[in-house]
Amino acid sequence: MDITLARTFLTVSETGSFIDAARRMNVTQSTVSARIRVLEEQLGRPLFERSHTGADLTSAGEQFRKHALALVRVWQHAQLEVKLSGEHRDHLAVGAQMSFWQDFLLDWIGWLRGEVPDIAVSATASSANELIQRLIEGTLDLAVLYQPTQPPGLIIEHLFDETFILVTSIPPSRRRRNDEYVSTDWGGDFLRDHASDFPRMETSGLHLDIGAGGIEYILNNESYCYCPKRLAKKHISNGRLRQPPRARKFVYPVFLVYPETRDEEAYEPILAGLRRFAPRLG
Repeated sequence: MDITLARTFLTVSETGSFIDAARRMNVTQSTVSARIRVLEEQLGRPLFERSHTGADLTSAGEQFRKHALALVRVWQHAQLEVKLSGEHRDHLAVGAQMSFWQDFLLDWIGWLRGEVPDIAVSATASSANELIQRLIEGTLDLAVLYQPTQPPGLIIEHLFDETFILVTSIPPSRRRRNDEYVSTDWGGDFLRDHASDFPRMETSGLHLDIGAGGIEYILNNESYCYCPKRLAKKHISNGRLRQPPRARKFVYPVFLVYPETRDEEAYEPILAGLRRFAPRLG
């Protein structure tokens, strides 16, 4: 079976819409429809109930979904294994939102390369939705993120709780101005809570979609923003940033997401190492 058909099926299943699946895959809606029609003809069963509100899996679609996930993963790993050098027996694809790489996942990957040097590692930073999509498609083996959805076929495990604090590079001798505030995007929960608590700050003059960029900006410009405490603590210790007293804190859980269908013997040492790194961050 053409692996593109399985990936298209999984994308329609995740989005619940032929239109949204076409947008995500950067193809036309007619192409998505044609691929699903071919797949249904090959399987001899309808996979989706179409309606004006979208597309829902039929019972046959639910049954096929786990097989589609396995097909994509097997194909992806087959490609990677064929390309591996003789020094590597396997490949691990890791994804996370941008803020988790610094002072966390890069350290863990350094440990991993020392513990299992015969496993090749590829790493990517992306949005929560994109990471979940890639897990569904089988092009990622595990991901770390703040707000995972839970499609069938994925395990979601709590790693630690992330504390967000207000930090500033403005000297304590003068007051902070609203126009010096840097609005940063740390995910939907943070944006919602922040808007509720600080409605006037929503109109700040600078907004950064990449939250981790806020720290770099305020280190070089007298301003202030919210960021994870783990990223700010070294700058607070060396005096480049300070934490205003009595400022509101926000706490959100961080999750590890990986497939239900996996090689447990190969996965468990890797996951155990990641779990050991996580508690010190909370």
